[in-house]
Amino acid sequence: MTTDHHVYTPVARTYGTPLREPVSVLICAYTMRRWDDVLAAVDSVRPQLGGRDEVILVVDHNAELRAGLEARFAGTPWLRILSNTGKQGLSGARNTGVAAARHDIVIFLDDDATAEPGMVAAMVLAMEEERVVAVGGTPLPAWPAAVRPWWFPPEFDWVVGCAYVGLPTRRAEVRNVIGAVMAFRRGVLDRVGPFSTEVGRVGTLPLGCEETELCIRVRQQLPGAVIYHLPDARVRHRVTPDRTTWRYFLSRCYSEGVSKAMVSRLVGSGDALSTERRYVTRILPRAVGRSLLGVARGRLAAAGPGVAVLCGLAATGAGYLRGSLTR
Repeated sequence: MTTDHHVYTPVARTYGTPLREPVSVLICAYTMRRWDDVLAAVDSVRPQLGGRDEVILVVDHNAELRAGLEARFAGTPWLRILSNTGKQGLSGARNTGVAAARHDIVIFLDDDATAEPGMVAAMVLAMEEERVVAVGGTPLPAWPAAVRPWWFPPEFDWVVGCAYVGLPTRRAEVRNVIGAVMAFRRGVLDRVGPFSTEVGRVGTLPLGCEETELCIRVRQQLPGAVIYHLPDARVRHRVTPDRTTWRYFLSRCYSEGVSKAMVSRLVGSGDALSTERRYVTRILPRAVGRSLLGVARGRLAAAGPGVAVLCGLAATGAGYLRGSLTR
């Protein structure tokens, strides 16, 4: 990884339609268990595509899945199917897609997320600003039976890959985006390097933070570059029943701590934990206070989210300690 620093200089834009710049939408898939999800993700973006836009499906080391998708989308001119040519995992699959993208704006959509109307247009519009190099949308949880678990605090919706209490409610500059729906300029990734394969998911292993590490690296190497959070670029992110259990909640929190320790080693703890400090000192105490107030008013169920906040924080801290001690 280069240590050279350059003030960000916007690249020339190329316009595919009179209305907006063309985009490459990248969806990475790895398992047949998400077959219906992958088809739903593609269907959700299709109405939002312009004449020069494209969808790229990258299959992560699964020959059966690739064969099935090739048969399903045979003769579809706006969609290409590729195999991950890099290291197995989400980072490798994303890097394969970026390398193959025909357009400078690359939109990343999780294979279990569906875009709401206007998502593509909102992202492209925000990226028209010259110094904007990346934007992150707002993944909203699609809970089983459309019901949030009574104990699950909205401050921890990041556990299921979604926007959480503490994010800006209006468009604002942020340190990093959420991976379920985000967009980067390919030219910027060419300059700072690809997604790191040292962090991130491999199959169902609940590690993460690959987009966090990349965003921090972009800001470190390109002073003046802007990354926005966009509340109006929304997707519905499916939450499976197994992810609504205490076991998954604590496992994911622990893995987040491990991932953050890995990011700290790559980019430094100052940048790696800057957002988390505010989250821990301001957002989480409010959540616990809200639970205590509910219990004081006779709503015993209000204790659930507060307990989850404390347990989740402890598990994340334990993961960070473990990751920091592992070299």
